[in-house]
This record gives sequence, C-alpha cells and structure tokens, in this order.
Amino acid sequence: MDYLDYVKIDQGTKSTSRFSNGNTLPLTQLPFGMVSFAPQTDGSRDSWFYHPDDRCIEGIRLTHQPSPWIGDYGALLMTPQSGTPCRTFRTIWSGYDPKKTVLSPSHIQVHFIRSNATFALTPTERGASCKITYFDHRMAFLSILPIEGNMEFTLDMDNNRLLGHTDHVRKTAKNFTMYFILQFDSGDIDAINTVISEGKEAYAHIAFKNEAITLKMATSYISYEQALLNLERESMGHSFMDTFNEAQGKWENCLSRIEVRTKIKEEMYTFYSCLYRVFLYPHKCYEYDINNEPMHYCPHDGAIRKGVRYTDTGFWDAYRTEFPLLSIIARKEYAEMLEGFVNDYRDGSWLPRWIAMDEVGCMPSTLIDAVICDAAVKNLVSKEVLSDALLGMLKHANETAPEKRYGRTGVSDYIRSGYVPYDNENESVNLTLDAAYGDFCIATVARILGREDLVKTYTERSYNYKNLFDKETGFMRAKDREGNFRKDFNKYRWGLDYTEGSAWQNSFAVPHDIDGLAKLYGGKEELIGKLTELFNCPPLYYTEGYGREIHEMTEMAAADFGQCAISNQPSFHLPYMFAYLGNQHMTDYWVQRICKEAFTSHTDGFPGDEDNGTMSAWYIFSMLGFYPLCPGKPEYVKGRMQVIYARINGRKWNSRKYGTMISHSVFE
Repeated sequence: MDYLDYVKIDQGTKSTSRFSNGNTLPLTQLPFGMVSFAPQTDGSRDSWFYHPDDRCIEGIRLTHQPSPWIGDYGALLMTPQSGTPCRTFRTIWSGYDPKKTVLSPSHIQVHFIRSNATFALTPTERGASCKITYFDHRMAFLSILPIEGNMEFTLDMDNNRLLGHTDHVRKTAKNFTMYFILQFDSGDIDAINTVISEGKEAYAHIAFKNEAITLKMATSYISYEQALLNLERESMGHSFMDTFNEAQGKWENCLSRIEVRTKIKEEMYTFYSCLYRVFLYPHKCYEYDINNEPMHYCPHDGAIRKGVRYTDTGFWDAYRTEFPLLSIIARKEYAEMLEGFVNDYRDGSWLPRWIAMDEVGCMPSTLIDAVICDAAVKNLVSKEVLSDALLGMLKHANETAPEKRYGRTGVSDYIRSGYVPYDNENESVNLTLDAAYGDFCIATVARILGREDLVKTYTERSYNYKNLFDKETGFMRAKDREGNFRKDFNKYRWGLDYTEGSAWQNSFAVPHDIDGLAKLYGGKEELIGKLTELFNCPPLYYTEGYGREIHEMTEMAAADFGQCAISNQPSFHLPYMFAYLGNQHMTDYWVQRICKEAFTSHTDGFPGDEDNGTMSAWYIFSMLGFYPLCPGKPEYVKGRMQVIYARINGRKWNSRKYGTMISHSVFE
C-alpha cells in the first residue's frame, strides 16, 4: 500500500482570518523537519499567504509558520523569473495551473506560466534539493526575496554558492539569525548578470547560463559553517531523485505505523491526510556539530548549547490529542521532543507554553504539565529528564514569572484562594481549572519519582476546580477576590472569564476527576443530563466578552453540534464523557456524526483550526475507536471503531473487544 497516495496536503487550506476550515498550509517537509516549503500565492495576506482558489503564485516559500495566528520566522521566497526580474509581491506574481501542480509531503512541482519555468523541490531535514527548468529564450533568474527582517547575501563564485542570512523572527529571540546556502552546479551561474542588493530589503537575482538548473539548499540557526556542514551531510553526493526517494521513504515509514481500510474511499484520504499532519509538528530545532553531537541555538540569550530542541507547537492545544497519539506511534520521537522541551527550562528557567522559535505565550496556562505527565506514566522519559521536568513544573506552579508569557498566570492568587479571581485576571475560570489539572499532573510525576512529600499537597490542590462550581446553574463560574460569583452571568457569553468559549465549552475541563465532577452535579446521570442539554442547545454565542465576533464562534454555529464547539480544542473531550459516565451509545452517536459531517480530505476539510496536528489526531483516534480522555493517565475511553480494519505499529487493532476503558499497555 502506497500511503502517500492518500495524502492531500492542501486539506484545510481554504481558510481566511474570519472563517477557518483548518487554517493549514500545504507543507512539503520531512516528518518533524526543521524547515518546510509551501507555495506562496499572495503574500499581501500576511500569514494567509496561500489559498487554493488563487490562480496566481509568487514563489515557493521556506517557512516555519506553525499557525497564522502566530506568524512566521526565518522565512524567504524563491521565485524563477525570465527576462527582467521583479522583486515585490505586487509585481512578481505569475499565473499557474493548480491542476498541473504537484503538492505532496515529499515533493512540490509548479509551472510558472509568466517565466515559462518549472520549479521542483524535495525536502531534506534542514533544506532541500531543487530542479528548475526554463522553457524560454530570455535570461533565466532565480530570485531570493525577503519576507520580513533584514537579509544579506554573498556570492561565492569560487564554490558556486550563494550565502545568505535573515534575522526575521517574532517576539524577543536574542540575536536570531537563519543562515542559508544555495549550492549550484559548476558553470550554472552567470555572475555578470546576477544582481545582489544591500540594505533592509535586500534581495538576490541569480542569473543562469543554462536552461536546466539543479541546486541544493541547507539552513542553520548557528552559522554559515554549520549550514555548510548540514549541506554536506544531507545533500552533497545525492541526486534530486536520491533525495526524493529518501523523503518518500521517511513519509511511508511514518504513515504506515497505522494501517486502515475503510468502507468509503474518501475516508482513506481523510485519514491519511490527517495522519500526515500529525507528523508535521513540532519542528526540530537542533543540528549536529563536527563530532555529530546535537546542539541548538538558545533564544533566551542567543548562545549555542548542547542537546536537542523542538519548537513550533502550543501545549494548550497539543496536549489533548497530538502528544497522546505520538505516545503510541512515535514513542522515540516523543521522548526526544520532551527532552528538548526540558532543555528550554534548563536554558531559560521556564518550561515552554507556546513556542515558535521563542516563547510566544499566546494561550493561557501551562499545559505542558500534561505532556510531561503523559510521557511519564507511559514510560517514555528518563528519570534524569523527568526530575528536571518536575522542577520546572513546581516552579511555574508556585512562582510568578517576570513576564506573562511564562509560567501560570494568576499563580499567587490561585495558591492563596484556591482559584484565580476574575477581578485580577481575564479567563479566570480556565486558569483555575487548568491549574488544578496541572496540579494533578505534578502529583502523578512526583509519585513516579518517589517524591511522596509532594503527592498529598498537589493531589489536594487538584480539587480546586470545585471552588468555582455553581450548583444552581450547573456551570463553573468566575469569583471575585471575596469569593462572590460574578453577578451578570450569561451561559452563552464567550470570553471574559473563559478562553475561546463560554461556560458551556469550558465548565467540563476536569479530565483528571470526572467522577468528582459528577458528584457536584448529584451523580453520573445528572452530569449526563447536563451534557445532553449541551449537545441539544442551539449554537448561540454572545460576543460581549470579546467585544467582537471571533472566528471560533462563527465556526461553532456552522458546524452546528449544539454547544459542542468541535471546531476548537476545549470541546474535544465532550462527546467521550458520555462513554466514561456509562452511556456508550451517546458517545458513539455524536462521534460518528462529527467524523462524517465535519471532516473530509478537501480544502475545507476541518471544522476549525487544525492547530499543529491536534484536530487531525482527534479524527484518527475517533476513527480507530478510542480516545485519551485524560492525558496523564495511561488509559483511553472506548469509542466506536469506524474503520473496517486497522493495524497499529504492525499489530492488528480492534477496539470492539475492550470494555469502557482501554489500558495504554496494549500498545507497548
């Protein structure tokens, strides 16, 4: 079975800032590779630089963008041109035919009609191999253009290379530079007609003597010397087809870790397109020195440090499904990722929250706690790494960070009152519930490490969610410093006290103690009744908390599964709570409906932001018939298996033979 034949990398790309069908990019890269490549059809749209309905193309973009809401860094544009080269998005664009364009995980091929040139690319870990063919009598150029930031170039004719670097980065990464080298064949470059500019918006137009050009590219966050070393290791001595075959092989290896057959062929495309997205993020952010030892650029101080590093993921999203799926099908990679995340703590004193080269901190809470805990209970992490991870968890659970992008927001209030007051922090309900879950994760990790002195304290803290439960309304509600509920409560109002949702989506975020939550309602049947009401409510939303409509509201209404906003992560677990509480039928009904009605392999294939593999992983779990209801517990709640055959890691899988809860041990 050729798994890549079922992957459509443009799944979910038909999105805008006001309505997301995925907010994805059609990325060509190696699994978890350091660099990605995608067509840029309109750079004037900033982060939404690709849209499948566009009939123009500006070039092939080297990108690291994990989300349009986060933006890009270390990006540049490569464009073949003929005749007189242009250099701005307004003037450089060319017509192209999407139907004749190849977009796959291992290969891009685009024909630029204006320059009558075909550009083909296949990725390496930190670069690419490219072929450009010009079918034209005019002078042939390859233009290297900036996206943002400063660029500089040096043409090394003695070695047939273009050297360049860019400082394009968001936030506060110290002394960030991405170095790159383009290696051409001898005799290809026409130095006389090559144009290299200087200054803030520097660009390069490399002129060629020949009509068929091959080039190899490598990048580094460390130095030109390291970029050259990366080039020599990953590309030199390899033909374009060698690199292409290697990329194909790596993708087939990853995709084959889950083998399924479905009744409907479209579901095969949807399944493997989603599985491809699971293997995109996080990105590797380390390189190997001359002795083949890993090292990485540290954004905290600009230093080069030993060890691995990973970036471009947000734990508020990814802890729910992405990492639990990797714990089954990418155990070795997950362990290395976790070591990289802990290296961020070792380097800069704080565990990451949302990293895109540097800490972005765009979402609340420290849900990396769940990623660490899940790895710990599944025996994926060494004691040394776990011990340092626990130190980082304890720090953000007890200390106020110098900047809001680090640590737990409202931590001092939480310790003092057992909740975060709304008159001190927005999104106080989510901050409280996430902190309680984080405390459960700390207690679990402490127990594994034999730190019994910590277990009791953090287990007790993990029940702090109860402090915000309002029995009268059946919702988690915000309190002020004196312990009074906010008076003007509205269960449909988004924002204010809640994150990207209302009381409906956020009141059940107690994955570590659903039994305790049920007791607050009066029992399991009463909680089932509340969840049934949630799914049967109209998808209403009030915007006062944000002062405007945000796209997640629009998408919840469009998906129309009541107040289950499956378009966003806080609702992911809601259908599965029924099964845990003893009503398997309701879980099976809603999950099957959502899979069939909200997911396809098409450009509008997701019900909302895909978010670094998280929505894709939700679909994969749901099709296989089990779900990680509480990352940090080595178990899964059962769903209905919707594929007719499955093998996971080479072993036949059938969820039907298990009871309500499935132990992780069956995958080990």
